Amino acid sequence: MKINVLIVEDDPAMRVLLKSTVLSADLDVEVAEIFEAENGKEGLEVLEKEKVDMMLVDIYMPIMDGLEMLDYARDHKEMADIPAIVVSSENNEDRIDAILRQGLGFVHKPLTHLLLKDKISEMINMKNSDAG
Repeated sequence: MKINVLIVEDDPAMRVLLKSTVLSADLDVEVAEIFEAENGKEGLEVLEKEKVDMMLVDIYMPIMDGLEMLDYARDHKEMADIPAIVVSSENNEDRIDAILRQGLGFVHKPLTHLLLKDKISEMINMKNSDAG
């Protein structure tokens, strides 16, 4: 199985780190393509044009933040079931709990390679078990 991943992150260095982590994560699936966006608005534009199987999304970005983007995606049938992992420095436990209750993954920045790999595998497995 091959997957396409969308990384939505305003910090160019963090986008590079996330991309290299995904590419070297030794996942149970092959990564076919990685799309990048600097904010939620650009992320939605990618979702409208490309087939995306997994999203890694920051919260705090200019123009449109990650949670606004994910809310929009959840309200549109063609995007609603794409697994997403929020990658953020968010420390507010109530906000993190709200993210998790939406069925989203959450990884704190700074992140480790192994933690991100495990979270991606978990989200892929959840999607596959829902589909089966």
